Amino acid sequence: MITIIDYGLGNLVSVKNMLKKLGAESLITDKVSDIENAEKMILPGVGSFDNGMNLIKQKGLLEILNKKATQDKIPTLGICLGMQLLTKGSEEGVEKGLSWMDAQTIKFNFTDKVLKIPHMGWSYIDVKKENKLIKPSDKHRFYFVHSYYVKCNNESDVIATCNYGTEFTCMFNHENIYGAQFHPEKV
Repeated sequence: MITIIDYGLGNLVSVKNMLKKLGAESLITDKVSDIENAEKMILPGVGSFDNGMNLIKQKGLLEILNKKATQDKIPTLGICLGMQLLTKGSEEGVEKGLSWMDAQTIKFNFTDKVLKIPHMGWSYIDVKKENKLIKPSDKHRFYFVHSYYVKCNNESDVIATCNYGTEFTCMFNHENIYGAQFHPEKV
């Protein structure tokens, strides 16, 4: 069972519908008891970093999420804001992130102002290494909508990059933790 974490931000039903289409059983929940039984977790998200972290805390989910991801080591995927919340923090706010990844969330900053922020639309990604989620040999295009991107402190954690004015990490992985800046549920 894949547990989709409902902390108040995200396109939960879209993620659930894509998993159903793939034949995977899933549950959308914000209940600690359900998360206790999670075999895999998805942390989706749309919105701002501080708001996301504050909602996780307000719903009383921080302790159980930390336990499942860092102690039980269940496979965990962060999508869009969910990926950013897995980092140590964001230039978008002051809250500390979950810190499951040795990474920071950085704001796009273009001096020439030719490219619009947020990065929105379909973009190709460049898969950098073998991993469980995506094949390096295939050409992949995904939907992005974000003003911030993740900078990994360890290059070995980078699965894939995208270029929008600058090359940025759009997928990462360390042990059981995965992140995707794009929306894999949109096809």
